[in-house]
Amino acid sequence: MKQQTLQVGQVVNTHGLRGEVKVVPWTDTPDVFEDLETVYIDIKKEKKAFALQHIKYQKGNLIVKFAGIDHIDEAETLKNHTLYVDREQLGEPEEGYYICDLLGCAVETDTGDYLGKVVEVFPTGSNDVYVVRPEKGKDILLPVIDEVVLRVDIEEGKIVVHLLEGLVE
Repeated sequence: MKQQTLQVGQVVNTHGLRGEVKVVPWTDTPDVFEDLETVYIDIKKEKKAFALQHIKYQKGNLIVKFAGIDHIDEAETLKNHTLYVDREQLGEPEEGYYICDLLGCAVETDTGDYLGKVVEVFPTGSNDVYVVRPEKGKDILLPVIDEVVLRVDIEEGKIVVHLLEGLVE
């Protein structure tokens, strides 16, 4: 099932004295932040909206100024908080789903055997890897390559894979 809000980064520190914060983007395309008007931050279990005033790039991170956050003391309260956006603000990705949509999907083989659920997806450089957690036993690492991942159906919450020899013990 598709999530309606997506995590896009984390405030990791303050920057300067005028309320700017350093953000580590959790997206392959950090320039997407330039098109965002509002982000949400969970503060005391309540999602609070923050309008983006400006964004600068710094060594793979972003320096972000939120409207209404004008002093380092105010910015300090945002440290270590996750940034969320409404899915509609980002649009649909080229693959038709975001990584977060894969989490919790059931994984089964092309022969109908249930393997478990996707609990994590991590990049390796050449391809992503699905971490599949079975009901019992060790996690299964599946490379996201055409020979292994045959079908991803986010609406159904199911991924069909072909197990190459040696992938599963």
